[in-house]
Amino acid sequence: MRTQLGVWIAVLFALAGCSSGSSGTSMHSNGGSAPVAKDPSTATLASIDRFSDGFAHLFKRSDSPAFPAANAPIDFDQGPFITRGLGPNGEKVTYYNFDVLPAAAAPIFVFFTEGSTTELVGQLHVIDAVPGDPGYNDFWQVTQVMVPSSYVPNSVTSLAEIHAAGFPVTPTANLVNCPVVPDGSKARLRYSPKESADLVSGWYRGQIVKYFSFNERMLMTGGSGGGVPTAPIYVTFNVNPDPNNPMSGPPSGFKTEPSSMQTHNVVGVLPEDSAYSPLWMVVAYDNASFGSVSGLGKAQQAPVLVPNAGLVNCPIVAKGM
Repeated sequence: MRTQLGVWIAVLFALAGCSSGSSGTSMHSNGGSAPVAKDPSTATLASIDRFSDGFAHLFKRSDSPAFPAANAPIDFDQGPFITRGLGPNGEKVTYYNFDVLPAAAAPIFVFFTEGSTTELVGQLHVIDAVPGDPGYNDFWQVTQVMVPSSYVPNSVTSLAEIHAAGFPVTPTANLVNCPVVPDGSKARLRYSPKESADLVSGWYRGQIVKYFSFNERMLMTGGSGGGVPTAPIYVTFNVNPDPNNPMSGPPSGFKTEPSSMQTHNVVGVLPEDSAYSPLWMVVAYDNASFGSVSGLGKAQQAPVLVPNAGLVNCPIVAKGM
């Protein structure tokens, strides 16, 4: 059986995060039942809401009415969606906050021509879930779709059409972090200056979706059960978590230095470390230790209030600021 290693390597470098090789061009059949490509520039935009009660955990519009409405652009460069924290050795780091997410990745479908290990140019990637749908995740497992050489790019724009066409589908071990957001949303920072901060277009059930791509480190499914690997982050709040106080813990906000956005939230690893993952397992420590926590060692010595406070998607996008 032909190994998939070459295909996986091609996906890692051809994918460039979650972006496809081209935005695609409109094509027309010459009659009959010949496939017709759909034009991404004229297709309907899917409705996206990251603040609904059906999706959000930390950022519910029902708790904070000032959050943008469904389909309204989100500026992730503004609080509470961006945080200044510390690295393992006290380095200053900046990370985005994309809310609580599971470790079970969702599939993103990437098209290849039969016999080729190079991604099909012009075909946008296909997903089958957006925020609020069952099974949605910002983390996607790259899944290759093999199509014949006669295939017309963007003539298939949904998982249902992939299945109807009978195209072979093969999951790979590669993961990408691509939060789906309303069109016009902004998150300008990336860990590497070579990474693009532009929104990427994809297909969702025949409609267009927009998403960011974060590539600070290549990710692979981890463990015997697969899924998204995790790493620890130690955080503390203005009001320590208290089950009898609904305004304690996350609703009270992260504790910061006076007149500053600088928290003493400490990430366990940086993107250059092999164990890095932007899906963090949150450990909440006592805010009485805030002043003494200056790096990972001190964070691990602080009294732990909640050892497993959830998984959050927080890609590190800067160091030293």
